[in-house]
Amino acid sequence: MRKTFLYLVFTFLPLLSISQFFEQKTFDIGNLGLTLSNVGTVGQPNIRNNPSGPPSMEYPMNSGIEHLFEGGLWVGAVVNGQIRVSTASIDAPYGYFAGGNGFEFTATGPITTKSSQPSSDFYSASAIAHQQFRCVTTDSNNVVPGTSIPISNHDFPLKVVSDLNGYAWNYSFADFFVIFDYEITNHSDEDWDSVYLGIWTDLVIRNVNVTQDAGTAFYNKGGGGFVDSFDAIYAYQVNGDDIDFTQSYGAVQFLGIEWRDLYYHPNNWKLKADSGYHIAVNGNFWNFRTFDGSKFGAPEDDLQRYAKMKNGLSFPDPALDAPSNKTQLLSVGPVPEIKAGEAVNFVIAFVAAKQLKYMTNDEDSREELNEHLNWAKRTYIGEDVNENGQLDVGEDLNANSELDRYILPEPPLSPKVKIISSNQKVDIYWDESSIHSLDPISKKKDFEGFKLYRTKVGDDLDLNLSSSAKLVASWDSIGNDIGYNNGFDAIRLVQPMTFKDDPTEYIFHYSMDGLLNGWQYLFILTAFDEGDKELDLESLESSKVENSYSVFIGSAADDGGSQEIGVYPNPYRVSASWDGVTSRTKKIYFYNLPSRCEIIIYTLSGDIVRRLEHDADFYKGDDIQWFSRFSGSEKRVFSGGEHAWDLLSENGQTITQGLYLFSVKDYSGNIVKTGKFAILK
Repeated sequence: MRKTFLYLVFTFLPLLSISQFFEQKTFDIGNLGLTLSNVGTVGQPNIRNNPSGPPSMEYPMNSGIEHLFEGGLWVGAVVNGQIRVSTASIDAPYGYFAGGNGFEFTATGPITTKSSQPSSDFYSASAIAHQQFRCVTTDSNNVVPGTSIPISNHDFPLKVVSDLNGYAWNYSFADFFVIFDYEITNHSDEDWDSVYLGIWTDLVIRNVNVTQDAGTAFYNKGGGGFVDSFDAIYAYQVNGDDIDFTQSYGAVQFLGIEWRDLYYHPNNWKLKADSGYHIAVNGNFWNFRTFDGSKFGAPEDDLQRYAKMKNGLSFPDPALDAPSNKTQLLSVGPVPEIKAGEAVNFVIAFVAAKQLKYMTNDEDSREELNEHLNWAKRTYIGEDVNENGQLDVGEDLNANSELDRYILPEPPLSPKVKIISSNQKVDIYWDESSIHSLDPISKKKDFEGFKLYRTKVGDDLDLNLSSSAKLVASWDSIGNDIGYNNGFDAIRLVQPMTFKDDPTEYIFHYSMDGLLNGWQYLFILTAFDEGDKELDLESLESSKVENSYSVFIGSAADDGGSQEIGVYPNPYRVSASWDGVTSRTKKIYFYNLPSRCEIIIYTLSGDIVRRLEHDADFYKGDDIQWFSRFSGSEKRVFSGGEHAWDLLSENGQTITQGLYLFSVKDYSGNIVKTGKFAILK
């Protein structure tokens, strides 16, 4: 079984003289959760054993569908006639560990964070994306800095300094990829010749919330391929016990190289035709740690790794559609030379998408993957519409006389939302900030309307709530050919609404009745614009992740003591309809509770089974596993008068069937109410 260990790291490069821990940060602003470490590794190798921890490469967020064991940068070059390859990660059974063979990059400092969103704690006017991490690493050390641990088989480093900027957005049309822009500098005093740059990955698509597979059985269900039109290597799940809960693609895509005054992408042959240089994009798969010298054999040393970077497989390859445990390498080169002190930019994207046809890998199945790869490419290209690396007439969208990449059209701002859950009902309030949004490309206030999505009862057990949410209501401007032209009168309040400790003025309101208490409903409210026919921009919609709320319908807090406190379902028979399959993913609800109280469950003989503390202002269900497994959203909304219990005792044991008593002590007035309920199995 592959697993990972975390180590203390170190004193870094002498020029920084900083000492700190091994660090990881997760891109989680959008619908793709991707973890990066300050030693340059990507992913969370222990995700199989710890699915409730940070995601590895999860898509959609909170679905449990993971796409990556681990990955990292590879740099290969010829130095004075000798081949050298430096790797941030290789196919190691336990993932990263300090000094491990193949983990040759070390940190030079912490991961830094910026955001282009003014509401973010990390807002910076210089930020490019909604979430931006910078990570600087080097392969220059033979020993892990600050320790006496030698880095295995790393006697001849290239002396790379890798300055990585990672970019993620929350737009609904751009929340499924993360772009990595590496600036690779030759920090040695020797020139590099015939340089190859690559990303090694162990893409493993499994639903870690569902699968019971462990060890080899967890990893050997993968298939893969290569998308020539987008220079992307991808993997998918062929079979397995969780196949009905997965059906997804994970991919790594090459976006471009910038070297000296030249730009290379397969759609732009300048390096090849004008300069006489030939650069190719190569894709490779090999069997995990199978060193047999075959086409799918794993490389053992620098010579073999360089050969893999230099020579790709021919695609399509039918062997890749058979389930197996293969890793991937996407490489580009050769860059003819990188002189001492010189740098090159190497840009890739991690991309995820649904597999549209059940257990089938064909063009129709990959339609969404191609769409997502196209958006990642479009984002990187920015103003460089013809991909020639130059600012041509008509391309300067922001009129700054510079070629800007990472430019996306912007939908309206996400409205600020307030949701109130009550007995069989939900009330949704939102502000008018979206209406005043200015598109940075068209320079117009192009707001068109709002859309409300909702899941139905039981969708949470499918583990893919965001994808299950369906449009239930829409309101848009009158007087054009977009949408329903139904206007906003039905939702506009006569007077703005405000709430305690919240200065926001809420202008719009929508309520929905007839909902079922105890069940989870995912509500999503977005704003969309009218698009721009002159600029060939379709209507764009704000982030579905930003305004995604897991709402639990139930009784409001009863601080007057006028309502009887009870339990449902009562009796509880074997399991409730919302329960998971494990003993730790079950729940029953206490209802009509005071805002702050203590709940004590007893046996008939008076023995205490469990104590629960309830505070309506802070309750998020975090004391039981059901919510972390089926409601990963941090934006959970409860009614205030309900508290779930997982039928486990104080010491975590499953209780037996029988009749139980409970008492509820109201902290505000020391009033105690009692009741009983039955557990039947």
